[in-house]
Order: sequence, then structure tokens, then C-alpha cells
Amino acid sequence: MPTDLNIRPATAQDLKAIAEIYNEGIRDRIATFEIRERTPEEIQGWLERPRHPLLVAEKEGKVLGWIAASDYRARECYAGIAEFSIYIAKAARGQGVGNTLMPAFFKACEEQGFWKILSRIFPENKGSLALCKKHGFREVGVYENHAKLDGVWRDVVIVERVLEANL
Repeated sequence: MPTDLNIRPATAQDLKAIAEIYNEGIRDRIATFEIRERTPEEIQGWLERPRHPLLVAEKEGKVLGWIAASDYRARECYAGIAEFSIYIAKAARGQGVGNTLMPAFFKACEEQGFWKILSRIFPENKGSLALCKKHGFREVGVYENHAKLDGVWRDVVIVERVLEANL
């Protein structure tokens, strides 16, 4: 893992970079069903969820990637489960940014009382699937024809990781 990366909670000053990286993922059509790019103002609310960590990886003051938790379901019995998203700048992919973000994210989620984190990943997104496998996620199954992207039905692989500290 790169030792020259700084992992820290995101701030309002990071929103422009976070939106830019997210928009790269939207344009790539391999990481999200979203099709409309976002502005920093539209994602401002992500910083207003104190229980849901939003971390950035930066090098020499430049944000190279981010990882965020969000609600899984509204029912109280699921309060300890978070969905997560991770996005790495195109120019920084394959350089260990995701590998550096993951352990810090696990710790931040455990500190907030989460016992499980999960995500849905396109089967074609081999990088994200490999990253999750490397960090102890298990593939639970596949949602077939989960939603359409650009008029085409897409499947998603469901991955989960139990955070032992909170069991």
C-alpha cells in the first residue's frame, strides 16, 4: 500500500474533487446506475451525515479517491448495516488508493457502531470486485436484471463484510 497517501475525513473543500471523481465513474458506466453528473453543491449533504464516514485519500494535497457509507434500509433492525461506495480517480487507479482507503474505512465504520458493510457491484467491474475480495468481502449473490443503464438491463454482484468488532 502506498505510504505517501493521507487518509482523512472529507471536508467541504473536497467536494469539488469528490464530484469530479464520481462524475468520471458515471461517465465510465461501470460503477453506478447514475447517468446524470453531480455538482459539488448536490453532494454537500454527504458531509451532513455524521454517522456515515466519508473519507478521502490525498497525495500532495490532491484528492485521488474517496469512500463513503450510506444508509442500507430505514428499519431500525438494520441500523448497524451500511452500504458503501468507493471511487478512485481514473489517473490513480491501480496504484493502491483503494487498498489504503479500505482499512481506514472499516475502522471509521466500526467506530460508528456498524457491524456490516455491503455494496452492489457490476460484474464487469473487476477492479472493485478484486478490491473487495482482497479486503474480506464475500460475494453473497447476484441480483439479475437489477436496473437498466442506458436502456440495457444490468446485473449486480452483492458483496458484504462483517465488522467483527461490533458483533
